[in-house]
Amino acid sequence: MTAGYARRRVLQTGAAAIGGGLVGWSTRDLTAGSAAASAGPESAAPAAPHGGQRVPFHGRHQAGILTPPQAHAVLVGLDLRPAVDRTGLGRLMRLLSDDVARLTQGRPALADTIGELAVLPARLTATFGFGPRVVRDLIPAAQRFDFNALPPFATDRLRPAWGQTDLVVQLCADDPVTLAHARRVLLRDARAFATVRWTQEGFRRAHGSEPAGTTMRNLMGQVDGTVNLSPDDRDHDRLLWSDLPGLEGGTFLILRRIAMDLVDWESLSRSTREHTIGRRLADGAPLSGGTEHDAPDPSAVDDRGLPVIDPASHVLRAQPVHPDERFLRRPYNYTRDETDPAWAPDGVEAGLLFVAFAADPESQFVPVQQRLAEQDRLNEWVTTVGSGVWAVPGGCSPDEGDYVGRALLGDPPL
Repeated sequence: MTAGYARRRVLQTGAAAIGGGLVGWSTRDLTAGSAAASAGPESAAPAAPHGGQRVPFHGRHQAGILTPPQAHAVLVGLDLRPAVDRTGLGRLMRLLSDDVARLTQGRPALADTIGELAVLPARLTATFGFGPRVVRDLIPAAQRFDFNALPPFATDRLRPAWGQTDLVVQLCADDPVTLAHARRVLLRDARAFATVRWTQEGFRRAHGSEPAGTTMRNLMGQVDGTVNLSPDDRDHDRLLWSDLPGLEGGTFLILRRIAMDLVDWESLSRSTREHTIGRRLADGAPLSGGTEHDAPDPSAVDDRGLPVIDPASHVLRAQPVHPDERFLRRPYNYTRDETDPAWAPDGVEAGLLFVAFAADPESQFVPVQQRLAEQDRLNEWVTTVGSGVWAVPGGCSPDEGDYVGRALLGDPPL
């Protein structure tokens, strides 16, 4: 029997089987159905490309904080060169602010040699932050405030390569080409002022693949960020925006690079994973019942009188003890090739770029992290390998001479 004949026999047999399953359907019905199916895509209006979507750069607050999270992110940690003083930092921020003001609106930056890559901003945003050393050494006394790096936590296994830097730039967009071009432009213009310590790339679901407002899933499969500071919360502005001199309209950015042991995690039963977190995998609802956004009930017990949610589960250990222990979460997943088997048995380090914003990290974030470090079932499968905190100035106006950080640097407008 030839291969061609065999294939024809398979097709004929398959057709007969399908025909037997469609008893009562007429040839006209099938023809009409096929016509409707083929006409569907042609008759539907094509979806509008989202590459042209723009997020305003100017405003009281920097973009990339309350902006609905984009599909892709890259955070760049920069250290200022030894000779860069406050005046030099002001020149750098003026230059970068001008770059971003253009790129976010689909216009090439000045001296952009590949301007064709700038025409689709795809909701590009850039958020700038200053590290503790910059605030301590370069900010004028009138604007200076107490600002320290995050304290050590018992479960941290920090790697210097992912540590605190002088500056951070968070770039986000729905298109990776746009993001790569923006990063290239900013790093080119920053080269005379700073060196790159690290680059951390993150991602979420592709743009449009799920309804807006859907809580993201991390690479452990869990919904991540259900309990989040909401604009509907009466304390939203107080817990997010700072009122420190020079930082009005600004906030603080916290970045924790959390590596996940997915090899061991994936070997656990579904029940064990759910009890470790305290939520159902399917929909993110607490094990005590309800839907994703219902509060977990720590007093709920099963028919044997045992707690439905383990007191050491992640969801209960992360619960605020004080009403102010809340902040805005804006995390991203990451993967990275890694040859060290201690961090990546299968050659890939995977985890979460835990990005959060708070008006006062010391009172809002640190107590929560201390509880998690003391006792959290999840600690067996996650390890924080990088950590940093930065003061994020308010936004800037389109007025000539204004730029992100000008008020904090005490630089009068031109």
